[in-house]
Amino acid sequence: MIPQTYEEWQHCITVICNQPMTRGYIEQRIKALNTPSDHMTAKFVQLYGEQQRARTLEWFERARNEL
Repeated sequence: MIPQTYEEWQHCITVICNQPMTRGYIEQRIKALNTPSDHMTAKFVQLYGEQQRARTLEWFERARNEL
């Protein structure tokens, strides 16, 4: 399932993947998602598309603002 909302995305990360939303984790993901040459970011775009990368980046930025 590809999350379509912030709430679905947050549930996937924090509940399904059991990944705490720490500042360090969020900052790491924002940096990676802003780096097209990052291997995982390139794979993400290949699998899910640029629009989903941009949406996911927005969700990480929102999560950072909510800390």
